[in-house]
Amino acid sequence: MNRIKVELTDAERRALDEVGLLVLDNFAPPEFVAELRARIDELFAELGDQAGSEFKQEPDTDRLANLVNFGEVFERAIAQPKLLAAVEHVLGSEFKLSSLNARSARPNTTWTQPLHCDTGALPDEAGNKVCNIVWMLDDFTLENGPTRYVPGTHKAGKLPQDALADASASHPEEQFLTGKAGTLAVFNAHMWHGGTANRTDKPRLALHSFYCRRDQPQQQYQKRLLSEQVQQRLSEELRWLLALDDPLNDTLSSQFSGRSGFMK
Repeated sequence: MNRIKVELTDAERRALDEVGLLVLDNFAPPEFVAELRARIDELFAELGDQAGSEFKQEPDTDRLANLVNFGEVFERAIAQPKLLAAVEHVLGSEFKLSSLNARSARPNTTWTQPLHCDTGALPDEAGNKVCNIVWMLDDFTLENGPTRYVPGTHKAGKLPQDALADASASHPEEQFLTGKAGTLAVFNAHMWHGGTANRTDKPRLALHSFYCRRDQPQQQYQKRLLSEQVQQRLSEELRWLLALDDPLNDTLSSQFSGRSGFMK
């Protein structure tokens, strides 16, 4: 499968290797952020209580899942060449989209997501298994529920729930992901991370494009979730990225999809 290749800088590669996190300030233009927000707002209104039910729901949070099924704007989001280059650096050349979700932290809440590794996965002898990208569709501030993370823990070789007395408690080395709307954060999803409480009176919205190695199950089995109409119109690149014609993915994802690192 041919796709546009973009090179990362040495500093970008070091950030992913050493910290486990690469922040791309103002990556998404304001008009693209507005387009994503508008479609997500429509879906929250259309789906109501069923929003996010294809995957899982969580306290004090509004979620959407299976977003590739809901519009071309999401297809553009998952196939940005710069982002795929970053994912490839983390996972190697054989990767696929695992899920595409929206997450809105409700206002005036107190619940903090426990530190976790996505899908509860640890690297193995073949390398990293998971990579996540957070699209800031609102400003992320210290007050409105930013993602917290513990730098370097993608190399710890342990899940936080096994290493810590309380994965929901503050960690002495944790930092907070803040930035303006349009900023993106690519992170090695073995790095310990979690959402925090939104103490403001407005919701805080993000899009999460989550990728995994091709020998791992998708978090959301795309071939089963995407409508036939959507599947038929997708390009060769998108079909590869979604693993729609991959027998190994059919075997893995038909049995093991649905895993989350913090919700059992």
